[in-house]
Amino acid sequence: MPTVETVRGPVDVADLGQTLMHEHVFVLATEHVDNYGIGAWWDEEHRVADAVTKLRALAARGVGAIVDPTVWGLGRYIPRIQRIAEQVPELDIIVATGLYCFDELPHQYEHRGPGLLMDVPEPMVDDFVRDIGEGIAGTGVKAALLKCVIEHRGLTPGVERICRAVAQAHLATGVPITVHTNAFTHSGLAAVDLFAKMGVDLTKVVLGHSGDTNDLDHLMRLADTGATLGMDRFGLDVYNPTPARVDTIVSLCARGYADRMVLSHDSACFMDYWGGAWDLTLEQAAPNWHYGHIHDDVLPALREKGVTDAQLHQMLVENPRRYFS
Repeated sequence: MPTVETVRGPVDVADLGQTLMHEHVFVLATEHVDNYGIGAWWDEEHRVADAVTKLRALAARGVGAIVDPTVWGLGRYIPRIQRIAEQVPELDIIVATGLYCFDELPHQYEHRGPGLLMDVPEPMVDDFVRDIGEGIAGTGVKAALLKCVIEHRGLTPGVERICRAVAQAHLATGVPITVHTNAFTHSGLAAVDLFAKMGVDLTKVVLGHSGDTNDLDHLMRLADTGATLGMDRFGLDVYNPTPARVDTIVSLCARGYADRMVLSHDSACFMDYWGGAWDLTLEQAAPNWHYGHIHDDVLPALREKGVTDAQLHQMLVENPRRYFS
């Protein structure tokens, strides 16, 4: 039986159960927190305890695992996630390596690489492979997937270099890939085109945030490559309201695409984008953007519109298992 790495170590893929394929625990900028949050709006112990409460509630709904694609650029800090995972043994947390960047590379990679000022092999590949094979930052926690971004600016030179490094790390290790895409600019097409040319197995690629659009022709075109559609922003109604997201999944299931979709919220226990006003922001602007929305509201709506339990099991259990196998 294949295994997948989690924060607490490897587990049999068959034991994952229902898996939400794109959820963050925290989205933070370390310099922001260290310089403006501590003593103001960031309370480490409160936020850890709050995360434990929220993740226990998610597990109580029947979820066995979440995939947390928080990488450099989103505030990955594994020791904090380890503390939380120890207190929520009923839920497996799967973490990622990669780089979250819309345009230019971080300065730390800008001048190092083939043909650059410091002419060396691509350092991102070495870093990503080390996170997968040895563990992240001395924690022993191994990344089980790779993450990159193609946003509205497309394949800028920096973004393309990151995506190529992710593809090389995938080819070296076999771990799957998730891509943050922009559904409105159809950047998922650029992702599958680049990865296919580099020899990536597209069945091991999730095209994140595909559910932000209801363009069925575009979504079927992506899914027909073999890639999996990330229908993963439920509750973030500013991009696409839940009823429209539901109808799109219903239509795709009716067309035979249940085996190429995964579900999630892309939410978090806390994000520092609004300083300390995360909870107030959710309450006022996105009251359904939380871990419970799919099980409380979305699954009943899908069933009411004819999506079968077998199709829901496919999206929540079988597709994640296949992705990590």
